[in-house]
Amino acid sequence: MARRRDSGLRRHEAHLRHGAFPRPLPRLSPMTDSPASLSTPPPPAPRGVPLSDRVKLVRNLLPPLIVLVVAVVEFVIAQLRNPVAEVWAHLLFYGLVGPAVTFFTVEWIAEGTRARERAERELRVTYARLSASHGQLQAVQELMRDLTDAPDMGAVVEVAARGAVRATGATHATLTVPGGLSGSASGETPAAPGTELYPLRVGIPGGGALALHFDTPPTPETQTLAQALAAEVATGVEAARQRTLDLMTLYSVDQSIRAERNMRRLLARVTRNMAERVQAGARAAYLSDQDGVLRLEYAQHAGGESSSSGALAPAFVGRVAQADTPLVASAQEAAEVFPEAKSALGFPMRDEEGLVGVLVLGDARPDAFEGARLPLLALLAAQAALGVRNARAYLYSEELAISDERARIAREIHDGVAQSLAFCALKLDLVARQLHSDPDKAEAEVKAATALLREQIREVRRSIFALRPIDLERYGLLETVRRYVEDFGQQNNLRSTLNVTGDIHLAPGDEAVVFRILQESLNNVAKHARAREVTVTLHGGERVTLRVQDDGAGFDPEQVSGRVSSAGGLGLMQMRERVESRGGNYRVLSSPGHGTLVEAEVPQA
Repeated sequence: MARRRDSGLRRHEAHLRHGAFPRPLPRLSPMTDSPASLSTPPPPAPRGVPLSDRVKLVRNLLPPLIVLVVAVVEFVIAQLRNPVAEVWAHLLFYGLVGPAVTFFTVEWIAEGTRARERAERELRVTYARLSASHGQLQAVQELMRDLTDAPDMGAVVEVAARGAVRATGATHATLTVPGGLSGSASGETPAAPGTELYPLRVGIPGGGALALHFDTPPTPETQTLAQALAAEVATGVEAARQRTLDLMTLYSVDQSIRAERNMRRLLARVTRNMAERVQAGARAAYLSDQDGVLRLEYAQHAGGESSSSGALAPAFVGRVAQADTPLVASAQEAAEVFPEAKSALGFPMRDEEGLVGVLVLGDARPDAFEGARLPLLALLAAQAALGVRNARAYLYSEELAISDERARIAREIHDGVAQSLAFCALKLDLVARQLHSDPDKAEAEVKAATALLREQIREVRRSIFALRPIDLERYGLLETVRRYVEDFGQQNNLRSTLNVTGDIHLAPGDEAVVFRILQESLNNVAKHARAREVTVTLHGGERVTLRVQDDGAGFDPEQVSGRVSSAGGLGLMQMRERVESRGGNYRVLSSPGHGTLVEAEVPQA
């Protein structure tokens, strides 16, 4: 019996020392355990000599002590020499001492069992707290990941509300952010109708609030977690706002590049957008010329726009062009680019054909561009490279158009006005010879020459009117058309009427085509129609329709479809090709004696 008790004590001691319990601990869920059970403090540890030491002492002393006591008692009983007395002595000894030893042994075992149960409770509480913390941490990590992946501000609000419910175990969450956006989410088991809810409201840094509702009073730990979630939500909202601003900036730059043909205005817009992103006080653009030399095209600093256009690029600009990556200038290099600048940041502009130029931002603050978002700025510089190429292509096409126009004017003067003037000179020579011999015939020749000269004067005026520069970009299509139609009637002494209906929204290139068709059509009216009235109609719907109708002599379109007009340079075939290249339709309706209708349709932008 003593050996069995000693073996049991040794096993119990081993269990306590190594934490090996006879049954596994139950797994606790952080979402189902009540806050009260998680916050229960562990029982105090027993004071005095540790139980393991006492068990070890008992294990070592109890067997020899029992043997010694039994030997002494048996020796004393043997001295009685009375069988009856010996029996009673054995009964008294073993009836009292045995139960007492058993009692104290069981008590020690019970104390060990209680210690084990206390250890189990402590481990349960610790495990529950760790599980709850792990679940909350996992929920926060999922929230951070979802906030990062959210495409826009509305998605950020919805994701944040759902993440707050998962992390805190709330029955309902509502999130509001500046700008009027809000989102809400409910837990998997919403509160029953009529259930009392406990609200918790936490402010979000930067504006807004996170409102949570619980079916039990929130603990201080839950409040701390809600504040941490609010900070993460603020970070996600700011990141989404920054992404939105970046997209708006890229869209604005792209629209500027598509619409702008003036090189200096293009560079001013692009560099201004870049400078505003980093609050730079100065900006400049250097472009590569036909010889590959970088020269200043545009510069703006505290003193205003620079007037030294065409100046050679400083050393830092050349270093940026060679590095092919954004570079930060030293204080000395920054001062060479901008007066009084202490920091500068350069971006190369490249496309598939090579180096286009270099954009430089500068500021009077030292280390002004520390932590600047270089990828976005580099993307803006790449967009600017495309804009510069487009603007240069437009300028080149303008030069070709000017060259063609000069050749056409020279041809018209040679074939029309010059020959008519030469014919007038011959007539006047004839008049000089006939003046005395045949005065009546000489007078008739003078009148014919005068009429011819007047007609040529009108032809020259029509050509000059048709060649006037028209600023579509400055006035817009409608105002430019109004002015042109009004001036056309005055110049050609006929009644002109303009009717505009519907909304008209055309791309800049389509506006130029529509106006060119109007210009050519009116020029043909002035030259060939002999009309008294012309009506111009502009109508906006799914497509923009231009109609030019006169009450003149008319003609057969089949006989003149390939002819090139003298002032505008475009025949009917060329006008049709221009309109159809824009996805539109072009037609001419006319017959001799019934006037002419020119109609062109182009799609809305």
